[in-house]
Amino acid sequence: MPVSLKIGRMQLPVVHMRIHTIIRAVSLALLTMVGYAPAFAHPQSLCESCEVQLGLGGTYHFWGATGGVVLPVSVNWSGGRYELGLFRISTSQVLYDTKYRNGRLPLAHPYWGMSLSRRWQLIERGPVRVFAGFGVAARTESDELSATRLDFASQLGMRYRFPGNRAVAELTVRHWSNAGIRLPNHGQDFATLTVRLNWGDFGVDRADQITPNELVKSKAALVAANYRIEGTP
Repeated sequence: MPVSLKIGRMQLPVVHMRIHTIIRAVSLALLTMVGYAPAFAHPQSLCESCEVQLGLGGTYHFWGATGGVVLPVSVNWSGGRYELGLFRISTSQVLYDTKYRNGRLPLAHPYWGMSLSRRWQLIERGPVRVFAGFGVAARTESDELSATRLDFASQLGMRYRFPGNRAVAELTVRHWSNAGIRLPNHGQDFATLTVRLNWGDFGVDRADQITPNELVKSKAALVAANYRIEGTP
């Protein structure tokens, strides 16, 4: 890539190095959150509404599988309105189509990516919620999927809350691209299935949280009821 290309006043190699640094920092932060996930259950937590999820996914293009295995780690907060995700595309991606030479088009080697998105609820019916999101994505590599390492990120997903709110799963279809700013720009398409960690021990929706005041009131009511029962002849 020509060294003369710049973004603002920065050389592209410098931009790429900074993207690598940012992704490494986010990776470390998310993995730390995974390791100390139970701490988020306490009222004094820095992120009471945070919800960490792990899962598995795969890549595709025009509804045809391209062989990429995706390992996602994400954290969402404020009732799922915001999401920060880290994604490891762990295998190479190849598109098989007869219109290409030898019937195949290599798309991308394994790489790391991250995205930051704002999400909006579209539908909610009982335990099912449908949402859409939009934001930005960063990648450690540029390839046939996108000539740029900073892209736009869009998503459409469905969230299912299991009975008792002890587990939450999200099935999300994602697309990253640079909107044709630079070519090639086939776009990175992938789907992820993620599950909330700790079976509801942390990251509970605000409507389901019990505050310390409510706990004290419940305990006082229980003591009063017990006193009345013991005083009954």
